[in-house]
Amino acid sequence: MADGNAGGKRRCAIAALAGVVLLTAGAGCAVRRIPGGSPGPLEGNASWYGVAFHGRLAADGNRYNMYELTAAHRTLEFGTRLLVTNLRNGRTVKVMITDRGPFVEGRVIDLSFAAAQALGMLNAGVVPVRLEVIG
Repeated sequence: MADGNAGGKRRCAIAALAGVVLLTAGAGCAVRRIPGGSPGPLEGNASWYGVAFHGRLAADGNRYNMYELTAAHRTLEFGTRLLVTNLRNGRTVKVMITDRGPFVEGRVIDLSFAAAQALGMLNAGVVPVRLEVIG
């Protein structure tokens, strides 16, 4: 004889699965916004990317151009403008967020070839930087 409560268990399982899907979808959207009232500059390590990605689609839907002053950040909105300061030599560059990354632990931003060149970090590959939102 069939269990009379099977329909109720099935509905409960479907409701739980739907809840997990909704929570997961909402969490993915939340990380793309700039936190309101940012306390100030962020410091961490920057790296750069160039030839291997030149011409490929960036996360914002445009083609990555290694000769433009752009950058990849995990959470800042596309179009956000940053002032990036190389803490080793004091050089600065203004970049726009067009892509997602970096995907290496311990790094806060991936810079285009042109931005890395302006900061004098091509040979080093990774340098400590300060990031300031300017627009």
